[in-house]
Amino acid sequence: MHDIWNPWHGCVKKSEGCARCYMYFLDRLRGHDGGEIRRIAKMADYPLHKKADGSFKIKSGERVRVCMTSDFFLKEADPWRAEAWEVMRQRPDVVFILITKRPERVIECLPQKPYAFHNIQLNVTAENQKRADERLPLLKDLPFEHLGVMVAPFIGPVTLADYLKDGRVEQVCAGGENYDGNRPLRYEWVQSLAAECRRFKVNFCFMETGTTFIKDGKTYTMPDKRIQSRMAFKSGLSYVSSPLSYNLFPPPDSQTDLFGGDVYVPRYRDGCAECGSRPICNGCSACGKCP
Repeated sequence: MHDIWNPWHGCVKKSEGCARCYMYFLDRLRGHDGGEIRRIAKMADYPLHKKADGSFKIKSGERVRVCMTSDFFLKEADPWRAEAWEVMRQRPDVVFILITKRPERVIECLPQKPYAFHNIQLNVTAENQKRADERLPLLKDLPFEHLGVMVAPFIGPVTLADYLKDGRVEQVCAGGENYDGNRPLRYEWVQSLAAECRRFKVNFCFMETGTTFIKDGKTYTMPDKRIQSRMAFKSGLSYVSSPLSYNLFPPPDSQTDLFGGDVYVPRYRDGCAECGSRPICNGCSACGKCP
């Protein structure tokens, strides 16, 4: 995916997976405090921004990751969330991907106006077994068509078999840790989780090994994320049971049909063929900014 929408920035550490948070690490490098939570006014309605020709900057059919430097259900963001829901409602032609460590807050944070959530994918983070058992039972009460699990950073063995049986979870993604410390990921943890997903026909994506990866008793150190991703791909553990399908609609007052107008067409570079994240990637918009 090439597009990210961060209507607010900053977070409160929630659990073990947050101990070496990449956002806190990168903010610290810039001289900022990741714990300072603030609304980003210029990004608040970003999916509604248009180009000079009147077309949306985010095209129909795109998948957009929301709040990648925060948590959409963060309590401190309560004053801003209604506006974000309304923006997503106004772009029923775009898929919005929410990732949270706070599923216990979702019900109380839903929009007041009726919303079918057809264009929302909610992913719950489960970095170890303790957090999987705490968070995944809450998924059954959530009104989203599309549910997923992010086992990242993968810092301990995780079994999800009991939570995959009913078919509500469509996708599981897994990846190791980077940046501020990188706790090791063991191959057998990923192998076991991948086997569970195959058993229950749930899509599984092994995104990256993380900086420290242990396999067959050997420890590999890979600071280069491109190598991590390539090694994850070469493991052959990723699995697609069926591609995710979203019931998208043209935006209100749209003059063009969703699939006949300015629809997003992803591009991929030569190195993308062996990228671990390829199964969940929205590709490149070919905007011309990269060398």
